[in-house]
Amino acid sequence: MILFLIKGILKQERKLGEMNYIGSKYSLLDFIDYGITKVSGYKNGAGCIFADLFAGTGVVGSAYKTKGYKVIANDIQYYSYVLNKHYIENIPPLNNGLLEELNSLEPLSGFIYNNYCEGSGSGRNYFTDENGKRCDAIRTYLEYSLSLGNITENEYFYYLASLINSIDKYANTASVYAAFLKHIKKTAIKDFELSLLPVISGKPGKVYNKDVNALIKEITGDVLYLDPPYNTRQYSANYHILETIAKYDNPKLYGITGLRDYKDQKSRFCSRRTASETFDDLIKNADFKYIFLSYNNEGIMPVDTIGEIMSGYGKYSVFTKEYKRFKADKDENRKIARDGVTEYLHCLVKK
Repeated sequence: MILFLIKGILKQERKLGEMNYIGSKYSLLDFIDYGITKVSGYKNGAGCIFADLFAGTGVVGSAYKTKGYKVIANDIQYYSYVLNKHYIENIPPLNNGLLEELNSLEPLSGFIYNNYCEGSGSGRNYFTDENGKRCDAIRTYLEYSLSLGNITENEYFYYLASLINSIDKYANTASVYAAFLKHIKKTAIKDFELSLLPVISGKPGKVYNKDVNALIKEITGDVLYLDPPYNTRQYSANYHILETIAKYDNPKLYGITGLRDYKDQKSRFCSRRTASETFDDLIKNADFKYIFLSYNNEGIMPVDTIGEIMSGYGKYSVFTKEYKRFKADKDENRKIARDGVTEYLHCLVKK
């Protein structure tokens, strides 16, 4: 019943155009909650701390905030930090009075238009010229308003998170930003309109933008949920434009796609050479009784390796579920052997 209500709340976000995000656990919430409840015995989060340290778009952390947990969220990507600053730290009521004004701003030729829209001469086609300018206008206004004290920090992250989520619906991509499409697709040609994200009820939590293996030494709690990258593709490259919109720091850009430098955000979980060692270090330093890892059968770390590592720190078990893989392109363009993967929820009751 609780998860039904949670998914009802999160469907509000879907109506606004939830990001088609690699690794999103929205469709796996029931599976994840079943495993966590079965192993921990917690039916609600009263008096408990839940940590989601690869938070992404905040789906899992938001669900557990709604269940009554105090949530700690973290992600090395700044756009994810912004999304979770809103979902995890903000609680209702929150002033939404700026929406009409933001949607009425005069378009502005700023960094997004000048570097990611074809009309600027950049050679890139991520957004229509008008939508790029609308994004720049809203982003500039938010920064200006915060600097003048016209909006609070909570409101700033509310509107900025909503901008990141909304603009993604109008991107001229095949779901990720590793490349743009040659011709503007139907969804990208529509006039951009900012839509506000829901404000999640529950205890206000705490959000970080740190390396997970450093942060784990600074926090403690009851339930630790981990959802690291499964393969060699870095999230920084796949969502670099959202990172630039979030930071709005006028970075130096590289290559045809206008990639920003992300050497300081590379995940060691994306390398076969370092993933297992990094995971072991994370579990070793975790001051949590219940630890859960989402992973699948196509990940860098073999299931046996994960089991061996976790078994060394306490009582280990695992749940499995067949799951439809993420699609970032049309079926005919995808050179893969099968459509489904096996999703694992690895569980540890730490000694």
